[in-house]
Amino acid sequence: MLAEMIQRLFERSLDDAAQAQAREGQWNAPLWAEVEEMGLPLALLSEEQGGFGLSAAEQGEALRLLGSLAVPLPVAETMGANRLLAKAGLPLAEGPAGLARANHLTLEGGILKGRVERVAWGENLDCLVLAVGDTLYRVPRSGWSLAEAGTALNFHPRPALEIAWEADALAPAPHCPLAEGATLRAFQIAGALEAALDMTLEHTATRVQFGKPLQKNQVVQHELAKLAGELACATAAADLAAEALERGDALGVAAGSLRAREAAGNGAGIATQMHGAIGFTREHALHLYTTALWTWRDEFGGQVHWATMLGRPAVAAGGEGYWPMVTAL
Repeated sequence: MLAEMIQRLFERSLDDAAQAQAREGQWNAPLWAEVEEMGLPLALLSEEQGGFGLSAAEQGEALRLLGSLAVPLPVAETMGANRLLAKAGLPLAEGPAGLARANHLTLEGGILKGRVERVAWGENLDCLVLAVGDTLYRVPRSGWSLAEAGTALNFHPRPALEIAWEADALAPAPHCPLAEGATLRAFQIAGALEAALDMTLEHTATRVQFGKPLQKNQVVQHELAKLAGELACATAAADLAAEALERGDALGVAAGSLRAREAAGNGAGIATQMHGAIGFTREHALHLYTTALWTWRDEFGGQVHWATMLGRPAVAAGGEGYWPMVTAL
């Protein structure tokens, strides 16, 4: 039921004009109000915590939909931030929220100070759920200023924030915000790849060259199969990351996140190639998904971060311990 509600909401209220405004950095307040009215920011919480009490499968379906609809708001981030806040026993966000980790920040005289880079829609957030070491902070909007403007590859705002806040809302971190964010992004990547595959199938079926549809060429069929394979891998990888996050397995999150990010790059490349020149233009909706895939691939740790986290224990395990480590993920 929630998936149907999400589908109806964004099909009704998210049009080409709204997507174009988001790419210009404009915050869509009316759409966010509809998101809050539906209760989406609390969707990952249990009923006792004020949420929907969704199963793992239902949570994954909702997050994939946010990717397949290319939602230009930090809905997934807010859902994940509230899950972290609830687990830590801190007040929930009263509006859009962000996730970040910044171990270089300092706490002197009770004042948390430092710069946090590339926060999605940072100027429009109600609070930032920030980990420094093993401590989780709920930093309100009054606790930061804009340090430097910035944009992501999908042209959505990613400013740097200068934190200067008297820390009065903190708790031990239940898990790392990077792991939370990376898991959210894995589901969004799977959703965006599904949309890209659907578009690519339609384009290659209707685009005729040399007297026949592109889809009739064997080399195109091979590429379509590869794209479908990347979607399948990303979907399984997101589920792996979510299961690992639930049980506190950082290596499982790393494995799932890393494979989803690999699928994002590979899948975006195939979809763009199959569309040809039209796939690069703003006139075609594919660009909403390819640029989102490139953006999400690089956020909340990026490929190098998760590959390093996974690779170091793999090397340390040695020849005898490597396979047991892999099969335990």
